[in-house]
Amino acid sequence: MADAIPSRTKTLNVLETLAIGAAGGMLFLWANLPGGLISGSMIAVGAAALAGRPLSVPPHVTQALLVLLGISLGSVVSRQLIQHVSAYPLTIGLLALATFCSTFGSSLYLQRVHGWDRTSAFLAGSPGALSQITILAVERGADLPAIAVVQTMRVILLTAALPLILAMTGVASASSPAFPVVSATPLGLLALASASLAVALLLRLVKFPASWMFGAMIASSVLHGAGWVEGGLPAWVRGVALVGIGSLIGSRFTRMKTRVLLGHIHAALGSFAIAIAISAVFVAVIALTTPVRFADIIVAFAPGAMDAMLALALTLHIDPIFVGAHHLSRFIFVTIATPGIVHLFGRPQEDVDD
Repeated sequence: MADAIPSRTKTLNVLETLAIGAAGGMLFLWANLPGGLISGSMIAVGAAALAGRPLSVPPHVTQALLVLLGISLGSVVSRQLIQHVSAYPLTIGLLALATFCSTFGSSLYLQRVHGWDRTSAFLAGSPGALSQITILAVERGADLPAIAVVQTMRVILLTAALPLILAMTGVASASSPAFPVVSATPLGLLALASASLAVALLLRLVKFPASWMFGAMIASSVLHGAGWVEGGLPAWVRGVALVGIGSLIGSRFTRMKTRVLLGHIHAALGSFAIAIAISAVFVAVIALTTPVRFADIIVAFAPGAMDAMLALALTLHIDPIFVGAHHLSRFIFVTIATPGIVHLFGRPQEDVDD
């Protein structure tokens, strides 16, 4: 029973994490930087974590944040946002091919330039599904710290740089939120919360990927799309969700030693550049052959964490349905394909057991 109650130290660590994240997010928001809340909180928490602060966001807080994010994403759904559904089979198919090519391109770079073993290189080059990648790395005896640096740096770089690049190039707006400015009524908020939790728990029972976020997003989308609920979450609640997601990403640096980070920083940057270059080719093909907005394609094909990319979609006028469908597809593809790829092309299992 005592174990179920968070200790005072852990509670203070969580409060410190969220306080640092809120300060960073407000600073970026004050500076009118695109994606300010999530980018600012992520950078502030990441810097504090690397400085040695024991920062963390516990699972139950993470789940609550993902539900809030899902409700917010679902509240911007309209009939106009699903007008390009007919293009999904083509773009999702190209996304699978892009994922395959970028994984092999990044892993080849890590092997040839930095001398990594094949298993570690393939796992580090695989975009997304970090928990599954970590399990495979432990099972196959791969270099887990190196993989963690490459995977984490990719998410950090995308979350920090993508909003700035999209805003500076005029591809996406840095201002005017994409979500509703009107809050739902108390009864509407109760309906959103109840339906979102119910669907999320149902998806969790069937082991659906990212069930908390997608369950809430599906429930919110149905309620808003059917016209049963008008408006979304209060602005301050959406802000809490974005700061929380940014703090969660930044806290990944808590257990990462600065020496390990600096030792693999060049590998992380190089493999990131390879993955982005390969993805850019597929983005260009889709932009030239489909009517889907360029900004939507970029965020959908960005090899970043699913929650981070959907949080960016929320702040940058990006179609959450399109982005969510593609990041979920890549998560499933990576989860299914990576074990087979590692088995076929990685180190033989007997080498690990020796």
